[in-house]
Amino acid sequence: MRVLGVDPGLTRCGVGIVEHTPGSQRLRMVHVGVVRTPSTDDVAVRLLAVSDAVEALLDEFRPDRVALERMFNRHNVSTIMGTAQAAGVVAAAGARRGLPVAWHTPTEVKAAVSGNGAADKAQVTSMVTRLLRLTEAPKPADAADALALAICHLWRAPMKEALDRAALAARAGAGSTLGSAARRARSPLTPGTARR
Repeated sequence: MRVLGVDPGLTRCGVGIVEHTPGSQRLRMVHVGVVRTPSTDDVAVRLLAVSDAVEALLDEFRPDRVALERMFNRHNVSTIMGTAQAAGVVAAAGARRGLPVAWHTPTEVKAAVSGNGAADKAQVTSMVTRLLRLTEAPKPADAADALALAICHLWRAPMKEALDRAALAARAGAGSTLGSAARRARSPLTPGTARR
């Protein structure tokens, strides 16, 4: 599986693609970078630049999934708005190609990569460098965060999909059991009744 991780932002949008071969513990970095847009440009132009760059990555590297950071920061509204808008154009680009788009909180990503949901950026970068067997740390931090998102999704997706399948099967089983009970209740020959 190949995942495009995106740490969304207007000024710096981190992008990282990581690949994992089934049956292997090894992760491989396919691509890493940062999409930059000038703060002096109009927001629509900046969003178009992010969208174009992500579209080009999707075309060139053909990932199977897209993983985005889910934002919770409510303190700086102008920053969160730009970040959310950038995340939106990335999600739309993935959806346009029929790719599943997953959202992970910073805490989930930190816990998956470092084992500590409160890890700082330096710890996350260090673990990403180690897990991907890189000779040097990816810079800036947005690039390392994008790789961390991809790694988090690669490790969490199989478990989540298995849980989703189990829940779906349980609901289907419960539905068929309830359907059978309803049919028996409507039938004149339910257990315990005699034919006249």
